[in-house]
Amino acid sequence: MKNGVVIVGAGHAGVQAAASLREEGYDGPVILIGDENEPPYHKPPLSKTFIKDADAKPQPLRGEAFYSGNAIDYRPGVWIDRIDGGERRLDVSGGGTIAFDRLVLATGSRPRLLKLDGAELAGVVSLRSLADARLIRELSAQSEEVVILGGGFIGLEIAATHVRQRLEAMGVRLLTGTTVARLEGEGGRVSAAITSSGERLPAQLVIIGIGVVPNVELAEAAGIAIANGIRVDQHMQSSIPEILAVGDAASYRHWFTGGDVRLESVQNATDQARLAARTIVGHAEPFAAVPWFWSDIGDMKLQMVGLTQGGDSHVVLGEPAENRFSIYHYAGNRLLGIESVNRPADHMLGRKMLGAGFSPAPHTVAAGPDALKAALAAFSQDEPARASA
Repeated sequence: MKNGVVIVGAGHAGVQAAASLREEGYDGPVILIGDENEPPYHKPPLSKTFIKDADAKPQPLRGEAFYSGNAIDYRPGVWIDRIDGGERRLDVSGGGTIAFDRLVLATGSRPRLLKLDGAELAGVVSLRSLADARLIRELSAQSEEVVILGGGFIGLEIAATHVRQRLEAMGVRLLTGTTVARLEGEGGRVSAAITSSGERLPAQLVIIGIGVVPNVELAEAAGIAIANGIRVDQHMQSSIPEILAVGDAASYRHWFTGGDVRLESVQNATDQARLAARTIVGHAEPFAAVPWFWSDIGDMKLQMVGLTQGGDSHVVLGEPAENRFSIYHYAGNRLLGIESVNRPADHMLGRKMLGAGFSPAPHTVAAGPDALKAALAAFSQDEPARASA
């Protein structure tokens, strides 16, 4: 492949795809394109330590020597205007083209826009990039009253709580079942959020955390199939096989649930990137990674494994009041996933169980971790006999 592989997007998925290509023995050209004028960095810390510590620095995904040492042509600050799938080339914003034999789209996602009066005011921000995090850190030091819109990971991490009781104990007020009607400002800067019930919430800083939108415009304009993301098969190939997609922007039929999903996590991004690299070098295999997620929220480490949609029952281990517990979600007798707070051993065991295809009975879960470990060991010992039967 004389033109090699071009990767658009220099986040977790893009950098992993470049690294995995070299790890898989690919020796052709690799071009990694990023739209930020920054070395690729870890994004999860932005909503945690970075915005709380004025001296914190971004954490690089790889050292500078990684790119030169592995002959990876990293090009920062480059925007792509168009994909020509037929000619296999990219049109670069400002002029020029980049030819490719294979293209990996790791274009990620962007914050969902807030469609409210006042959303354009200074002091209304969202968090997705290093520039966003720097701005929030700066504004936080100047603001006594902050309103966070959205109750997902970003909103919860910045508020530093996940449970109402703990939130209230830390002086953070949680409003549920409430929407914001508009934002008010003074002198061009936000001063308050007005709820749908008419309550005025003073704020010098409003942080928007209402979800993200996958970046699919390039792919869609190139005629690539879109379905809540860039539609890919179990090998990460799009409807144009020479073009692959990974990470936040990719949607696919999940092997475990049988439903269509688009997952936004570092684990999903890196696992898909590894598989895309294997597809490119000819070692194709179906995607079968077990999804897992994590978040540090105040004094709680929240860890999740599996996908719990469609659950109809659950088993709780530990004591929520003690801030150490796990919830095992079931659909009938099938274990779908586990959500853990400050019980990392439960999380790790859950990853092993779901990865092995083992679904313990609810009464086995209720018996505790030792019983689960024993049941998993027995299942693993019997698995070769079942496979050969």
